[in-house]
Amino acid sequence: MKLMYAPQSPFARKVRVAAIELGLAGEIELVFQAVAPTKENEDYAAKVNPLRKIPALVLDDGRAIHDSTVICEYLDDLTGGGRMIPVSGPDRWDVLTQHALAQGMTEAAVLVRYETWLRPEERRWPDYVDDQWNRIEAGLDWFEANARGLEGPMNITHIALGCMLGYLDFRWPDAGWRDGRSRLTSWSTWLLRRNSFKQTVPEDVVPA
Repeated sequence: MKLMYAPQSPFARKVRVAAIELGLAGEIELVFQAVAPTKENEDYAAKVNPLRKIPALVLDDGRAIHDSTVICEYLDDLTGGGRMIPVSGPDRWDVLTQHALAQGMTEAAVLVRYETWLRPEERRWPDYVDDQWNRIEAGLDWFEANARGLEGPMNITHIALGCMLGYLDFRWPDAGWRDGRSRLTSWSTWLLRRNSFKQTVPEDVVPA
């Protein structure tokens, strides 16, 4: 299998962490793929993902699986299922709902990055940036106050949230997201020390 990725992408990192946690990293070849808004990549669009997004997992038979969540579920299924996403019952819906929140926060963070770095300065929209940060802050507060089982068995919510927090530290090290969030801070310190996160620390190679 080949994972189309970029080392600074929190979504690609989510798949890489999941693969390590599931013991599948050795079966996946990492293939760097440069993608960014307004940057056409016709070959990638034609052969892998028409949306020109990463990550994408190209299987040995040539089929491509798109979207970090779908890829993580596929990898989970390869190892018997139920580790990244509970198979059924209330735990399944709790994990999927909390994962959707962490994923949405990550999407908001990437939008802030695009708006404040990629968009020409004279065309930037401060209110839009503030709105995205508000969504991130609200999500952080929710996890601090309401998330259950952060210390439980590793699942897709933990990975997505950890990658989001890592992305904040990567892009905005002085953002202060830890202020007033002792529970989330303690949990993230433990999580980011896991080998799966230590081996996937983001780095800037090309714009993202």
